Amino acid sequence: MDKQEQILTTALRLFVENGFHATPTSKIAKEAGVANGTLFHYYKTKEDLIVSLYLYVKSKMGAYVEENSKTETNPKEKFRSQFRAVLDWSLKNTNEFYYAQLFTTSPFASLLSPEEVKKTLKKSCDQIKEAIDAGAIKERDTDFIHTIMGSHIFGLYSYLNKYKLTKAKQQQVIDDSFEMLWGMLA
Repeated sequence: MDKQEQILTTALRLFVENGFHATPTSKIAKEAGVANGTLFHYYKTKEDLIVSLYLYVKSKMGAYVEENSKTETNPKEKFRSQFRAVLDWSLKNTNEFYYAQLFTTSPFASLLSPEEVKKTLKKSCDQIKEAIDAGAIKERDTDFIHTIMGSHIFGLYSYLNKYKLTKAKQQQVIDDSFEMLWGMLA
């Protein structure tokens, strides 16, 4: 693991454990085993680190979802496959998922440039637009639909973390939840 990745991994853990404001960069550098100057070589400010970590987490999730989703042509099955992949990644990467939620509900989210926001949402919004164009889901603002889906996934993630279900029961809940979501969108 290189120094930059050590910083990101340590920052992720500390931000999740202590929050943004209770985590000084000096503690991140110390626990990552790097000098303060090294941290600031990669990230000019703490805010830059916070935003960069969010983008890093989102890219890891996106890569996982892309790699673990089935190639489907049917819009519903395409959404189902990606829905399962997002939940699978979230349950396997709880700190990363929690960090993404922490970030998006914090004032730091406003530090993302419009271009960065557009880039992180592009694939999802393009897929939503394709489903709308195909008549598979209702015509609504793609960002609105994306937000509804994200909220649904977070709620389901919270439920699955609260109740330790068997794999079979967990899959049943995920499938039922997807059908509820699809019923709302279609």
